Amino acid sequence: MINVVIAAGYATRLGELTKNFPKPLLKIGESTILGRMLDDIDQIPDIKEHVIITNHKFAPIFEEWKQKQHYTKPVTIIDDGTSTNETRLGAVCDLLFAMEQLHINDDMLVVAADNLLFFSFQEFVDFAKEKGTSCIMCHEQPSIEKLQRTGVIVVDDQMKVLNMEEKPQEPKSHWAVPPFYIYKKEDLDLIRHSVENGCGKDAPGNLAHYMVDHTTIHAWKMTAGRFDIGSLDTYYEAVERFG
Repeated sequence: MINVVIAAGYATRLGELTKNFPKPLLKIGESTILGRMLDDIDQIPDIKEHVIITNHKFAPIFEEWKQKQHYTKPVTIIDDGTSTNETRLGAVCDLLFAMEQLHINDDMLVVAADNLLFFSFQEFVDFAKEKGTSCIMCHEQPSIEKLQRTGVIVVDDQMKVLNMEEKPQEPKSHWAVPPFYIYKKEDLDLIRHSVENGCGKDAPGNLAHYMVDHTTIHAWKMTAGRFDIGSLDTYYEAVERFG
């Protein structure tokens, strides 16, 4: 399994803090946002490589960071060639770019790089192996307002996903979908042709929505919470609470 980290955004909501520096490498205590995530993922036996897809502006910073790391699995930095927020490829196209550049033909763990997690991805990997299908994560979200800003799924008793909507005005459930996915090798052709068949490009949830409509997907219920760092306020809160 290849761990693919989507880290090509420009984090404009963090203003000057990320104007010339990538959000995933912001400090949280003695580590970074990304470092805390990789510390966990690197320990999973099924993972054989970390692939970090970033933009041309931040690629040198990631390369410098990479030289100081000592993970047990190799780390590959992919430069998507963009230099501004206006010319960004979007998360789905970045994933396709990484797959093409590295000729990826293996199961993939695909993660966004701007969350602090309070559970291990090992649980997610074990769930996907048990189900034998591509999988997404989910958690119960009581707030209708927050559900209207994320992906929402409907599942059956076996946690098979029956329906997914992005940012629904009238959510059909309280199952919200965070940006963490496992895509099986058998489904990679669907991913490769997703954009040309109408899949949205910008958010990783666009691909999950597309895949739900085209193959069998199961949803793993998160066993603990996460902290999404999306603004200056949430970053400083993370530093104070977890740093």
